[in-house]
Amino acid sequence: MSVCSPHRKDFILKWYPQLAKKYQVRLTEEEHAYLDRLIHKGKVPAHQRRHAEILLKADISEVGAHWTDQQISEAFGISIRTIERVRERLVHEGLEPALNRAPPARVRRRVIDGENEAHLIALACGEAPEGRSRWTLRLLGQRMVELSYVESVSHETIRQTLKK
Repeated sequence: MSVCSPHRKDFILKWYPQLAKKYQVRLTEEEHAYLDRLIHKGKVPAHQRRHAEILLKADISEVGAHWTDQQISEAFGISIRTIERVRERLVHEGLEPALNRAPPARVRRRVIDGENEAHLIALACGEAPEGRSRWTLRLLGQRMVELSYVESVSHETIRQTLKK
């Protein structure tokens, strides 16, 4: 097992930056032509155009531009991390997912489901608390927690539920 000296490693990274990249972009001629058409098309979402430009410039195949991440970042005014994420998505998921935004990873569960929504509406339509002329969103949220319908709820969730 040979260990690369720090000086040799710096030399390699300076003159051969594509060797340091974990995810390398190698586009076929068809993919290259498709991305080129996409960039020159009239109506394309900005993020798709930007991702297509990133992939074309990062391409290290024979028809590619062979740009470094730093060059791409400076040319398009985007972070190097964005370039890395687009390359990674191309390698793991393919061309189309790399062009589009990644779906959010988190899955939010509804705080107020159908049954709790009915309780909230009944509470809001009922008598206002003593000393008040009407319900506020925060008071409704506090009462929902007091009555153990929900563990916790924000006034914004109450607002959005009543708005429906």
